[in-house]
Amino acid sequence: MKKVAVIDVGSNSVKLFVGSLDNGSLVTVIDELNIARLSEGMTKSGLLSSDAIYRNVEAISIFLDKARMLGAEKVYCIGTMALRSAENSDEFRRRLFERTALELSILPGVEEARLSYLAAVSSIDKLDNLLVFDTGGGSTEFIYGKKEGIENRFSLDLGAVRLTENYLVSDPVKKEEICRARREIVRMLESSLPVSASCQVIGIGGTVTTMSAVKQKLEEYDSSLVQGSVLTHEDIKAQVDLYSSLKIEDRKKICGLQAKRADVILAGSLIVDEILSVLNVSSLTVSDRGLRHGLCNEKLVAINF
Repeated sequence: MKKVAVIDVGSNSVKLFVGSLDNGSLVTVIDELNIARLSEGMTKSGLLSSDAIYRNVEAISIFLDKARMLGAEKVYCIGTMALRSAENSDEFRRRLFERTALELSILPGVEEARLSYLAAVSSIDKLDNLLVFDTGGGSTEFIYGKKEGIENRFSLDLGAVRLTENYLVSDPVKKEEICRARREIVRMLESSLPVSASCQVIGIGGTVTTMSAVKQKLEEYDSSLVQGSVLTHEDIKAQVDLYSSLKIEDRKKICGLQAKRADVILAGSLIVDEILSVLNVSSLTVSDRGLRHGLCNEKLVAINF
């Protein structure tokens, strides 16, 4: 079977997905991530730091070697919010090409949203009114759709790393910091988020998959248990309370929470909490698929047909 690799360079992590098609269905060969924090410190400077560039280029190089070892015929490297926003994203492109000979494609927010939607609906039964959201380190994508396809999609500059660096700076976090963060989240959501009646909500991305793993107390991440799981609004509120009550070092001890996510998980969970509040829905379905799955599937279909 032909194999395609996608390396997704996000604000918080670099992800590698290698897939193939079996009777038209996407099959996972490997799906890994490295929390390499490309956008670390970027909120204030507007620039990718030299350390962040180096970390991420090295992570991509390692993933490229894995993809080739696994027999990927094509390797696509894509960038999202941090690279859309950084004033020196061209420097990142240059250093990546010098190190790996990979050409980096920086996706517009609406294209990131489209691919996220394709990934989410490929594996979860959907109703007529569907909202898929993807909360990342630098942005959150929203996609409204029906069985016939996408109706509306947009991206907000609202992400866990950005929110942490702007608002949640104390350790442990202060109540007034959480209040300010919530006000900013609500302001952005209420000005942009159309509400759809009887809307089924699907969440994707590291925040919601981590929250599912924490709810299930997974000592090791298990995609089969996370995929299709449900987080109620009460589950989400309980985790917000948990993360806000602990120092970062103590959060690292929580079963199901990756240590490298400990500092940004509170911001991510606040975003998810307010999304459900603004939408007035009681739960969301978790998908551990992401834009890398959507792009890989699309490229494989094109190669095979």
